[in-house]
Amino acid sequence: MEAVFFDMDGLLVDSERVWLTIETEVMARLGAEWTPEHQAHLVGGSMERTVGYMLAVSGADVPPETVQEWMVTGMVARLSGGVRVLPGASELLDALRDEGVPVGLVTSSLKEIADAVLKGVGRDRFDLVVTADDVTRTKPDPEPYLTAARLLGVEPVRCVVLEDSPNGVAAATAAGCAVVAVPSLLPIEPAPGRRVVASLTEIGVADLRALLPG
Repeated sequence: MEAVFFDMDGLLVDSERVWLTIETEVMARLGAEWTPEHQAHLVGGSMERTVGYMLAVSGADVPPETVQEWMVTGMVARLSGGVRVLPGASELLDALRDEGVPVGLVTSSLKEIADAVLKGVGRDRFDLVVTADDVTRTKPDPEPYLTAARLLGVEPVRCVVLEDSPNGVAAATAAGCAVVAVPSLLPIEPAPGRRVVASLTEIGVADLRALLPG
């Protein structure tokens, strides 16, 4: 196993509820309502896609750049106050560090939002961080994971990805990585090269290695 890549929202930290809160507040500014069902359409997607969807649902005549600014400002303010690391994540990070396995954070969130999360989690726990600012195509495109592997100098087929969304799983699979899925808002089915668990507390380093061929 050459590297392990963690998704951020809904996998490393319990931030999906923060997204729902901010999305609801922004939609109210746009004169429309927002529901968990709306949010489910966007799990694991980019800010650009989120803003476009919100404007389409609300029908508001507001520049996308303005809506994005509202979103980013709201998320950074909430996340800077601290966000809960999800069960098993810290323990798995520590175990990987103890065994000398490189670890990356690969997120569809913008760098400003990732930085707010990492202030609480610890940037030094990751060998690299890839955000939406570092790629031209976000998940479900494989570019984020291919970029992370290239920057670490590792082969994607010798890496394991930890994800919570179908978009993220699709990106990791397309990149050639093995996957551990911990579904948050949407179901994910088991598949070859993919293990589905209820929590990262069910996974250890040996389990990750067992997902890789050979």
